Order: sequence, then structure tokens, then C-alpha cells
Amino acid sequence: MWVSGSARAFRAFILACGVALASPTLGLAAATLNEAAAIDPAGPAAEPFGLSASRLSEGGLRDKWLGVERQLDDEMLLLALCQEDRRHCRSLPALQLLTIVDAATARDGRARLGEINRAINLAIRPVSDLAQYGDIDVWSSPLATLARGAGDCEDYAIAKFVALRLSGIAAEDLRLVILHDTLRQEDHAVVAARLDGRWLTLDNRRMAMVEDTQLRNHRPTFVIDRDGVRRYATEPLLLAARDAALESTGARTKTIELSN
Repeated sequence: MWVSGSARAFRAFILACGVALASPTLGLAAATLNEAAAIDPAGPAAEPFGLSASRLSEGGLRDKWLGVERQLDDEMLLLALCQEDRRHCRSLPALQLLTIVDAATARDGRARLGEINRAINLAIRPVSDLAQYGDIDVWSSPLATLARGAGDCEDYAIAKFVALRLSGIAAEDLRLVILHDTLRQEDHAVVAARLDGRWLTLDNRRMAMVEDTQLRNHRPTFVIDRDGVRRYATEPLLLAARDAALESTGARTKTIELSN
């Protein structure tokens, strides 16, 4: 059961997803820019972890993401062709990803997110980049990762990011987040998906999805969405809003006391 309703319609949809995922390379339409600008940056659910973020115009992380997007251009076309004629599709990874998306689109809400989180976690064996490539940080596209059947945290996250988008989750409700694990003293990648105004994290370390506000011992550093890569600010907006509310409450209480 596809959200598009037919193979040809899904092909158009999947190609559109490819454009959305590769938007920094191909350029954004004015409507997309306006839509992104319309999001209230001060809203508690506007971004995962209640943090503001600034756009990165250069750097190694941005280069890695642009490299993934170039791979996604080819993979999106292959997925569209395989969806249109699965019997003649020779790409086992493409068929595997389409099957995962099939199962997810048959579900709604939290169950859809959980289906993709579980399926991707089970489809990929955790292996470090150093062991697999002889390099400490290699970012792989979904079909390349599924073909190897192995990857590290960002490979899981990228595959989930794409699968969620293909299953019908809106681009504005998806983020790929880079965190710093303060206990292990290492970086970690997860996907954040917004559902009913709350951000759920999809993590290769657990099957259960945890809200961003409940994730402990992790400091968010970078966020990736359809518009590119951004660096997180250090001050959480949620804490700032809470402190402002407490200050306002205290001021009102003091006013009441003085008036009495």
C-alpha cells in the first residue's frame, strides 16, 4: 500500500524526494524557502532538543553530506525504476529498502516510525568505518549500506532518514542529528522525527524510540535537514523559555506581594 496509489505516481514521488534530499546542491524553490522561514524558531518543537541552529557554508561535515546527496541522486532513480517494475529489478538492496518502506506505509503514526527504526536496525550489522573501510569517518548512502549489510551510526541514520521520507513523512518533520555522547566521549548520529508536535529519536542502539527531551548524556552539535547542514547553538531554547517563564512568574508574584 503506497501513499502515491500507483507505481507511476510513486515514481514521481520518489524522484521528488530525491530533489528534496538534494536541495542544497540543486537549489531550493522560493516556496520551500518561504515554508522553512515560516517555522517559528522559538517554538519548543521547532527543532529537536529545543536548540536554534546556524547554516554551515563549508566544512568537512557539509562535504560529507553533499557526497551522500550525490549518491542519492542515482539511488532515487534506481528505486523509482525498481518500484515501477519489481520483477525485473536486479538491485537486491533497492528491493530490500522498498520492502521496508512497504511495511512502514501500511502503518500510521508512531507505528510507522517504529517499523522503520526496527527494520533498519535489523538489516544492518554494526561495524566501524575503520574496520570496514580503513578510514575513521565514511558516510554511505542507503543502498550502498544495505548492499554491505554493515555500517556505523550515521549509515543507520541516513538509511532511516531516506526510508522515512519515502514512507510519506514530511521533510519538515525529519532531521538527522549529530550528538556528542558525553559518557563515551564520541560522536553519534540519530534521526529525529516529529510526531504530534514532539520529536522522537530513532537510534541504532535501541529499538524503542525516545523523545529528545528524555535523551540523557548526549549533547546535540549538528543537524541536517532538506535545507542542508546547520550547527546547533549552545543554549537550549527550551531552557531559555523555561527560565523566562519562571522569571515572569517571579515578577508577577513580587508585584502581587507588593500590592498587598
